[in-house]
Amino acid sequence: MGLSVAYSSSAVVLLLAVATIVLLLVFEDESSQLSRTLVDYFPSSSSPSSSSAFVQHQTDGESSQLESDLVDLTLVEGAAEKDAVCLDGSLPAYHLRRGFGSGKRNWLIHMEGGGWCSSDLSCAQRSQTSLGSSKHMARQILFSGILSMSPSLNPDFYNWNQVKIRYCDGASFSGDVDSDLVPSGVRNAQHIHYRGQKLWQAVIGDLLHRGLADADKALLSGCSAGGLAAILHCDKFQKFLPKKATVKCLSDAGYFLDVQDISGNYSFRSFYEKVIKLQNVQANFPESCDSKDDVTKCFFPEYLVKDIQTPLFILNPAYDVWQMRFEQSIDSGVAAAKYLDSRFSRYF
Repeated sequence: MGLSVAYSSSAVVLLLAVATIVLLLVFEDESSQLSRTLVDYFPSSSSPSSSSAFVQHQTDGESSQLESDLVDLTLVEGAAEKDAVCLDGSLPAYHLRRGFGSGKRNWLIHMEGGGWCSSDLSCAQRSQTSLGSSKHMARQILFSGILSMSPSLNPDFYNWNQVKIRYCDGASFSGDVDSDLVPSGVRNAQHIHYRGQKLWQAVIGDLLHRGLADADKALLSGCSAGGLAAILHCDKFQKFLPKKATVKCLSDAGYFLDVQDISGNYSFRSFYEKVIKLQNVQANFPESCDSKDDVTKCFFPEYLVKDIQTPLFILNPAYDVWQMRFEQSIDSGVAAAKYLDSRFSRYF
């Protein structure tokens, strides 16, 4: 005889609540472990608690902090005279919140991510968004996670000078083309500029005048395309700082892999090759990269990190959903099935 069980709506709600609590507890435990790992890697002069520096939680006692976490946009005046501009020719920008107390002479500089553009057309389209123009950027943004000023949420960096560099060049702050162009096929198209390297230098130069030159500690970080930029610029960043300063780098989800897709091709490598050629990125590759046989390899962290001299912290998920979709071409059920069969079967 079959057994039928009917769940009431209240029972379902209760089960969902219990499951949510369990997930939150597991997540909090993993976050605490991550925070402890970072503390060990980059000791802080103050550590009020062991909560994660990367995950923003809001509690009743800290809800009023949200307003103070809004940070104004700063444009780098005079950057245009140095050809240091976004894709559309607008000024580079960043958000800066001053440090205080024991963190007054320490700096955390975080580079925004947002993918890349690999053609004049896609870069022109990008130039009409906040990822290609400071004209479209919000005048205030919320600082959270590793940029939070809450001692309980961000114990290691809450009182440091915190900077978020806005991403508006489409090549991980590394493009370097002197001339500009007007692409066809784009409505209201303007001149497009590939000046990511000069843009990055202009922002760092501006920050040096605002106190970075006297830093005791400095951490260059970034997420996704900004995480790749943190790797590409890591050693260069250290050279800007005084010798007495402790300088380290953090790449968050910026470790993109040079791997074959399920068709056996290196599609992501081909994509990177287009970005590199379009924006002359090879002109600014780290000096340690000597992949003369295939210059594209110098855009992949796996070929770079072994020669980087500045201490580098890598934060990346074991299975990056974006890379699994983009690099492995998981866009259909059949493709996904083939991928899962080839990748996961060995682990179960």
